[in-house]
Amino acid sequence: MSFDRRLLPDPQSYFESEGLKLAGPRAAKWKTTRCEFHGGSDSLRVNTATGYWVCMNCDVHGGDVLAYHMQAHGLEFIEAAKALGAWVDDGKPAPRQTPAPLPPRAALSVLAFESTLVAIEGTRIGNGAIPTQEVLTRMRVATGRINRIVEVYQ
Repeated sequence: MSFDRRLLPDPQSYFESEGLKLAGPRAAKWKTTRCEFHGGSDSLRVNTATGYWVCMNCDVHGGDVLAYHMQAHGLEFIEAAKALGAWVDDGKPAPRQTPAPLPPRAALSVLAFESTLVAIEGTRIGNGAIPTQEVLTRMRVATGRINRIVEVYQ
């Protein structure tokens, strides 16, 4: 099994299929949309030629649609590559997948951010607010990240 970058979806089509409305001049390769990671409007910049993306507010970023898919859906590399159709069965055994260790300081930073988000939204829901589908999806991603960090440091 191996990864074939050429099989990744076209960046503009991919981001639009994720529900993002890309704004900007038709000929421009950089487009603007909302950031799903911190909930900001028009702060995510997407390069429709390469797939590179960066939020100008929360600084989350990645080099292509695969990196976005991993981040947005809380997936590991191979899972995301398979989901995007870029993982090819070439007859070779799949490499052993070992998660990259996250430095403790970075893990604490992620835990602080994600747990704050879950606590705020949980409080809002507890007070009677009806969460949108976007909020529920973001909370699932946050809890997935928290659980993965807990597994690594147990």
